[in-house]
Amino acid sequence: MSETINVGHPKGLYVLFFTEMWERFGYYLMLGIFSLYMIDAWENGGMGFIKQQKSDIYGTYIGLVYLTPFIGGLLADRILGYRKIDNSW
Repeated sequence: MSETINVGHPKGLYVLFFTEMWERFGYYLMLGIFSLYMIDAWENGGMGFIKQQKSDIYGTYIGLVYLTPFIGGLLADRILGYRKIDNSW
């Protein structure tokens, strides 16, 4: 009785991993570029902010990135309902 046991990962896991990896890579890359753009001088094409202004904007952006999906989920669950959300396509 030769019984084979599959101990490998599902095929879709590799797609999920690489999708998540490149999404995070792009997100953190854009944060770095955004920071450099904000503190670069106006003459060089940047915004010319001081580091305190840049930190305030950066922190607000990061906070909203994590907060808005939570607010959207509450809006979808409590106010709109799952039927309106699913049929909005």
